[in-house]
Amino acid sequence: MAVENHYEHIRVQPQLHGFGAAITGLSIAKPLPAPMLGEVKKAWAAHSVICFPDQPLTHSQLEAFTRQFGEFGVDPYIVPMEGHPHILELRREPDEKAVNFGAQWHSDWSFQEEPPAGTILHAKVTPPVGGDTLYADCYRAYEDLSDTMKRLLNGLVAIHSASLPYGKEGLFAKETEARTMKIVVSEEADKTWPHPLVRVHPVTRRRALYVSPVYTLGIEGMTRGESAALLAYLYQHMVQGEYVYRHRWSLDMLTLWDNRCTVHNADGGYDGHLRVMHRTTIAGERPIAVSAA
Repeated sequence: MAVENHYEHIRVQPQLHGFGAAITGLSIAKPLPAPMLGEVKKAWAAHSVICFPDQPLTHSQLEAFTRQFGEFGVDPYIVPMEGHPHILELRREPDEKAVNFGAQWHSDWSFQEEPPAGTILHAKVTPPVGGDTLYADCYRAYEDLSDTMKRLLNGLVAIHSASLPYGKEGLFAKETEARTMKIVVSEEADKTWPHPLVRVHPVTRRRALYVSPVYTLGIEGMTRGESAALLAYLYQHMVQGEYVYRHRWSLDMLTLWDNRCTVHNADGGYDGHLRVMHRTTIAGERPIAVSAA
């Protein structure tokens, strides 16, 4: 990876196509000086997924780092760590048989009125094999569509809900294998919220696809068949190899991704090994439609 030279206070090494980057030359254990934090935010906007290798953090330091990017987001349906209501422990024991958490393409909590702008994950225990996270670039997936398809999608509204995973009849309600993580199944998860299918990023002003097979139920104004066909095409299109970055974790690595322009998928492949990650979310805003930009 080449190092970008237009940063004064940090080192930024982008991935292929500029989607994803590693940031070094700093410690995030203490609040960042304003010029350095500004460059980190600039890199985040430019690359959507940024990671900080070799950053051991306490719970309080993780919370403090998160707050430099905004208020904490609201994390429903998962019981947080005791004494730290804004940290979720994503833990999978060596003998667990349940499917690894987050193992489908999604943008975090898109069923909320104001979904989180970003998610932070800090690696506490990494298995010797597997456990990668896949990220897909929803900017480029949108930009590569035909002008005709873009015009169609720009005016559409998608319906989001947590019902498929967290509803009373959802995936976790039907799960039979034991799981270390405490999942809360709730009727609240069956509520729906409309968001533009194409959203405009409030910082970069670029347009991105904003749907996922986990949280998108359908499209307003379309029949079930029409909606299913169009969404199936988009789901296939947006996770093609050319848009996907496979992120490999290491101990004490912190990764921050932008939920407004990416979807992600937690890969497995580490059965028989312990994996522990600590997660926080950064509050966001109501998605901006193309017509309102």
